[in-house]
Amino acid sequence: MRPKKEPTRPLPAGPRPTGPRLWLGPAAVLVSAALLVTGCSSAHKGSGSNTAAGATTTAPAPSASNQTEQDYQQVINQVLPSVVQITAGDSLGSGIVFDDKGDIVTNAHVIGTAQTFTVTLANSTKPLNATLVGSYPQSDLAVIKLSSPPSGLKPATFADSAKVAVGQITLAMGSPLGLSSSVTQGIVSAVGRTVSEPSSSGSPGATIGNMVQTSAAINPGNSGGALVNLSSQVIGINTLTAVDPELGNSAAPGIGFAIPAVTVTSIASQLIATGTVTNSGRAALGVTVRPFFNANFQPAGAVIVSVTSGGPADSAGLQAGDVITKINDTAITSPSALTSALASFSPGDKVTVGYQRNGQDQTADVTLGTL
Repeated sequence: MRPKKEPTRPLPAGPRPTGPRLWLGPAAVLVSAALLVTGCSSAHKGSGSNTAAGATTTAPAPSASNQTEQDYQQVINQVLPSVVQITAGDSLGSGIVFDDKGDIVTNAHVIGTAQTFTVTLANSTKPLNATLVGSYPQSDLAVIKLSSPPSGLKPATFADSAKVAVGQITLAMGSPLGLSSSVTQGIVSAVGRTVSEPSSSGSPGATIGNMVQTSAAINPGNSGGALVNLSSQVIGINTLTAVDPELGNSAAPGIGFAIPAVTVTSIASQLIATGTVTNSGRAALGVTVRPFFNANFQPAGAVIVSVTSGGPADSAGLQAGDVITKINDTAITSPSALTSALASFSPGDKVTVGYQRNGQDQTADVTLGTL
């Protein structure tokens, strides 16, 4: 079966972003093992080889492994049993066993609009049925549950995201291109990234803050899988990778992003408890906005349509009709730019909102609330 083509779209409209274009990849493939490979099946004549026809040779034993190699193998043995393959309709992605009751956390864009799924555990070839517990596309996270959880499920251990640091070694685990239980290696390239996902079929797109950037390869089918440290802890959920416009929007090698573990555990726990999210951990102004254009019909802000009574904006004196043009020193030219700016803050943070009222520039100090 041919791989399902992944959408590659630019960041949301607004001021031209300086960051990478992004590619959302859940789904890759429902491929069989018939991938084309370049093998070494032909005879190889090494220099000085005088082996007679029909004679057998014994390959040399592998050299002694070093400590890093042993660490990798130990982490893989401990964590890979917690990473599963998820099939949703004709698409495929990955997930992580969250608890021993059969709850599995994954990306919202992996499951799309489906309600039922099949799940294949790392130590089994028999698909298991699962149903939707809840989805929170705003943070691109979802939880599904095995209908008949088997004994011996191994929940993953999630890390303290505050301790994730640039340079730490990472392993990305999942089912890239349908190849279940695959592992790639890299490092934490950056932390605290704010990334806007493109919309796709079954996914409205999202702007997510505090993402972990990694050089570990993330390919279609890796979405929803585990990004792991050498302490056998999940530091994030593999979600997307950058694309390079100069290379025909192909995936940019070594630039992948994962939703941090603290966001994963918070959202997943709420979805399991109630099926909804009441505390996203994301900052909000408490306004509904629409695009605003200047006299030259250029994007020039986000005009407030309504203000939540008693919310942060209301308490700061903002009103319907005000045009938000700045958050601190960040220019706001569109609703998506406002969303991106707020994603880098936390509830309780104080910001200065620049806005126009009746054509006059004004500012207001706002203590942000929770989305």
